Amino acid sequence: MRDAYAQRFRIYAFSRLAYGSAVLAVMLAAITGCAPSDKNAGDSSGSNDQGYVSGTGVITQIPEAERSTPVQLAGKTTDGDAFDLQEWQGSPVVLNLWYAACPPCREEAPDLQESYESFREEGVTFLGINVRDEAPAANAFARQFGITYPSMLDKEGQAVAALSGLLPPQAVPSTVVLDSKGRPAARVVGIVDRSTLDGLISDVITKDT
Repeated sequence: MRDAYAQRFRIYAFSRLAYGSAVLAVMLAAITGCAPSDKNAGDSSGSNDQGYVSGTGVITQIPEAERSTPVQLAGKTTDGDAFDLQEWQGSPVVLNLWYAACPPCREEAPDLQESYESFREEGVTFLGINVRDEAPAANAFARQFGITYPSMLDKEGQAVAALSGLLPPQAVPSTVVLDSKGRPAARVVGIVDRSTLDGLISDVITKDT
């Protein structure tokens, strides 16, 4: 009788241990699934599954002697107005890649508008490059955040291709500052704040004069 009871107790204890191990394994798997992989650890500009760059921006300034040829890009804005970056040469140009559902794009939008307002009297031109939306969504975004500088639609990747040697694939948001000759002078991969962007623009203006 005692041996039978002991046997049942051992079976019960083993079952509880197995159950506990299974629960622990599931918990560890969940934790592992939520943690960043070693590949992206410490990379604040890593692109995620939603297609946007998370974290703060990675800033690169390009010395004048190392700047490439002018960026070639022409098309129409969401309002139907034609533009050509070649015609904008003579003053710095700021290019910003974005789309409406991108959280960092929404976060940086007010800073971009304030920077535009601060520098437009100095001849600095801004152009948004919407990589995903149709015109109604892009224009709704502009109304929501009070964006008054133009944007173009780039679902076919024309602008992204023009910047392919400068920006990593799917780097949204990203911002590129062109000098007065249309050459890339600085870039921010990821979200940009106003103080950073103002500093980059001011630096280009100072060196262009």
